[in-house]
Amino acid sequence: MTGKVDVLLGLQWGDEGKGKVVDVLTPKYDVVARFQGGPNAGHTLEFNGEKYVLRSIPSGIFQGGKVNIIGNGVVLAPDLFMDEAKDLEKSGHDLKSRLHISKKAHLIMPTHRVLDAAIEASKGKNKVGTTGKGIGPTYSDKIARTGLRVGDILDNFQEKYAAHKAKHEETLRAMGYTDYDITEVEKKWLEGVEYLKQFQIVDSEHEVNKILKSGKSILCEGAQGTMLDVDFGSYPFVTSSNTICAGACTGLGLGPNKIGEVFGIMKAYCTRVGAGPFPTELFDETGQKMRDIGHEYGAVTGRERRCGWIDLVALRYSIMVNGVTQLIMMKSDVLDTFPTIKACVAYKVNGVETPDFPYDIENGIEPVYKELKGWQTDMTKYTSEDEFPQEFKDYIAFLEKELETPIKIVSIGPDREQTIVRK
Repeated sequence: MTGKVDVLLGLQWGDEGKGKVVDVLTPKYDVVARFQGGPNAGHTLEFNGEKYVLRSIPSGIFQGGKVNIIGNGVVLAPDLFMDEAKDLEKSGHDLKSRLHISKKAHLIMPTHRVLDAAIEASKGKNKVGTTGKGIGPTYSDKIARTGLRVGDILDNFQEKYAAHKAKHEETLRAMGYTDYDITEVEKKWLEGVEYLKQFQIVDSEHEVNKILKSGKSILCEGAQGTMLDVDFGSYPFVTSSNTICAGACTGLGLGPNKIGEVFGIMKAYCTRVGAGPFPTELFDETGQKMRDIGHEYGAVTGRERRCGWIDLVALRYSIMVNGVTQLIMMKSDVLDTFPTIKACVAYKVNGVETPDFPYDIENGIEPVYKELKGWQTDMTKYTSEDEFPQEFKDYIAFLEKELETPIKIVSIGPDREQTIVRK
């Protein structure tokens, strides 16, 4: 008997609410595995009156005795991981027996963060708007075959670390970026490396495939969103990894034929953090109202998220490249008070209307909207889809028709209880 692998990922520009959904879905799975990204991705979960922000640790860590795996596609900062893990341990979660870390995951060094700042500073007005966590330079080293991996901490580490650090310092000197001091950061980072050694450091590709062979099930958890994918997103304003479903295969060592359901998460509207094109962005009171009601501020950075109406052109594209089998709509309640809801159904590209997502969405793009009547009802206390107002049912039906994919779960508030599974 072979187990199953389902994938859960964001379909917009990140911040769709993946953490909460993983936590809701995990009771059905034996293992939760994170397959890409770094500590720039914050998953916020709220339950029992407590709020948690996870950066590198999979969201399944709150579910009983389930195994959680940090896969080889993840980049890990030992100091930030240590802070996150110790916070969770303080709240009574036993991590060391349940969290497994891939030997092949790459390490974010203190000098990677300095390189991140130096590269961003060198771009002048064309900044990408990174979080400064060293993610991009770490993935750059990975692709250049010069990276340092978790498995390296188990053998002759100091020598390897010193050699990598020296290369980074040489690059920084060549860039004329020398005004930095990593003394304290490095001290804590090396402490984090020692802390990492207390965890189960594994050949995760063997582990996940043995888990499947034994008949158990795995939920693969992505970070960020499809529109930030390094290949298919709004390049160059993207993250440095493959956030799409294919990333679960390369980020965990799974064959494509092992993938079953692909859960695509979206908001009932749209947000984006940092720089980059955003065709449906609202610069008026409506956008500000969405931000305030939805508490649209970054879980890790606290940055204001840009807000706009739902973009069905981008969503159709995301559904296509991921092979999404079912949709999960988050934050529906944020639109509870709006008299009119808009949805972008096509783009006008230099005056020509198209339903397809183009190569460049930065210039000459005008969204074509369809207006729908708002439900103007507080849905946060509902426990069944039977209670949904007709206008909200109409909104769901409209989205399902446009996206040709069923919406199976609807979230109507931040708590795990405020989640309606549709029949």
